[in-house]
Amino acid sequence: MHVFSLTSLVFLLSIACSLEAVSRVSEPRSRVRTRANGSNSPGVIDATNGELEIANKVIDPDGYTRSATLAGGTFPGPVIKAQKGRNFSINVINNLHDPTMELTTTIHWHGIFQNRTNWADGVSFITQCPIQPGQNFLYQFNAENQTGTYWYHSHHELQYCDGLRGPLIIYDPDDPHARLYDVDDENTIITLADWWHVPSRKIAPPFTPNTTTINGKGRYAGGPKTPLSVVNVEHGKRYRFRIIGASCDAWHNFTIDGHRMTIIEADGVETIPEEVDWLQVLAGQRYSVVVTADQPVDNYWIRALPNHGNQTFIDGQNSAILRYASAPTRDPTTNQGPVVAHFEESRLHSLESRAPPGVPEVGKADVVLTLVPGFNNSFNVNGVRFRPPPAPVLLQILSGARHPTELLPRGSVYELPRNKVIEVHMPANDLTPGGARGSPHGIHLHGHNFHVIRTATNSTPNFINPLRRDTVSMGSEGQKSNITFRFVTDNPGPWILHCHIDFHLFNGFAVVMAEAPDTAAIQQNNILPSSWSDLCPAGIREATSLFNTTGSFNLTTLDITISANLTGLSTTSTLSDPTSSSKTSYHTDISTMPPTFSSLSGLS
Repeated sequence: MHVFSLTSLVFLLSIACSLEAVSRVSEPRSRVRTRANGSNSPGVIDATNGELEIANKVIDPDGYTRSATLAGGTFPGPVIKAQKGRNFSINVINNLHDPTMELTTTIHWHGIFQNRTNWADGVSFITQCPIQPGQNFLYQFNAENQTGTYWYHSHHELQYCDGLRGPLIIYDPDDPHARLYDVDDENTIITLADWWHVPSRKIAPPFTPNTTTINGKGRYAGGPKTPLSVVNVEHGKRYRFRIIGASCDAWHNFTIDGHRMTIIEADGVETIPEEVDWLQVLAGQRYSVVVTADQPVDNYWIRALPNHGNQTFIDGQNSAILRYASAPTRDPTTNQGPVVAHFEESRLHSLESRAPPGVPEVGKADVVLTLVPGFNNSFNVNGVRFRPPPAPVLLQILSGARHPTELLPRGSVYELPRNKVIEVHMPANDLTPGGARGSPHGIHLHGHNFHVIRTATNSTPNFINPLRRDTVSMGSEGQKSNITFRFVTDNPGPWILHCHIDFHLFNGFAVVMAEAPDTAAIQQNNILPSSWSDLCPAGIREATSLFNTTGSFNLTTLDITISANLTGLSTTSTLSDPTSSSKTSYHTDISTMPPTFSSLSGLS
């Protein structure tokens, strides 16, 4: 006999109502996918045999000219398109030459689990050494059953703030939501990004962007009235817009004048359709929404209001244009309508009903992690500022290191046992002295998505059918936010968990989940391409190779001073508030960061 609590019954009723709403969405006119009209279509790369050149180029997305770091010569970069289950094979070529920005690079495939291919996750000094100028590196992996909206970006220093970011879409031939829309192609992708007029190394606190760009175009205060991005539609058709939060910092309130949106996907996971008038899109988050072009033929403002900076729509700032076929070529004159259908993350439920793993009670997982962020001249998690180690964590594991007391950076690595339920709590404390200012922080976990048991705005745990995603808002202390999420350690390897505000990550807001390191070492050793090891300078390879004989890393050749005193951590019970007085590699300290990693003495 099953006993349901009142809370459980409320969730079940809400899901039933949402399922009923699915049937009320307009019936399909055709199963044939049509192609959107428009001249703003970006380049497209076939994921099965792609080439992505990373190079510097002078661009003016908002009318202000500056040098940028780009993928494929465009901002945003070309769309990488794949079909469900196909192999990815993308050769990344580093032709960077502008010394005012990073010259080395990596590419991270945001949201792709990289099951059994941790080496291809693309995070500098976690899963690889950066690609040097003149080098190329072939990323090969399979996203298996993943479908939906993703993106790629540099995961090295602040590099993606200089332009290296683009969409990645995996199409599902059996999309369960296919009957709800008519058009879904590269012209219905909408990227939201922030933009600065100086290179990322020169951006100073409070890191206020000059411009919001939508699909790579925007206007700034006092700037020229440059052309804005146009999303073209035909009256009567239904469009799947794939919205990508590709910001370095800002989150955006996304709306389309006169048009309601129906959410059908969040971070690559199909959801029960939910109608909204606005969306909160944090850096790293993605949504698919269905919009019906059912308004009079005209131009309508697409708006993306940032949480700081130029919070205005004057002269088309923070805007793009939704243009109906036969509408005149001019800026819209529309106004924002009333907000009736509010966005609330806790009302989103995965289409495939799936209860969170483990005992349905907070604190009853196999491993419970309390990660408390803080700020004291830099960000930290549980009192430890994350600093990228001198050698990739994966290389350390392959060299024999396993335990947090052995792995660098000290105090930032959490060893997790295999096939266990992990529960993570992250309380917002932005109003508390020493707390992590700058909320809301978008928390992204590599290698997994997770069940969001408690959202930033709803403290009631959902153990029935919570949203699954890979980037979640921490909310704010004013909202009494204490997000809780669960995942299963079924993907061995070191996976970084971090704030996706890139300036916060760069300044210490991250930890590494070293998931089943013994298994990871065996698994990755069997599949690592030789080119992966070649990315690391000889000094790094030699230093880490000594671990097997000495039981510690010889860092003298790297000329990096490290001292650490880490208390032991249990990996089979509650892990919270580890203490450490660690100091690791200083090569990413804002005040002492050299132009490139290779400038550290002793590396060749």
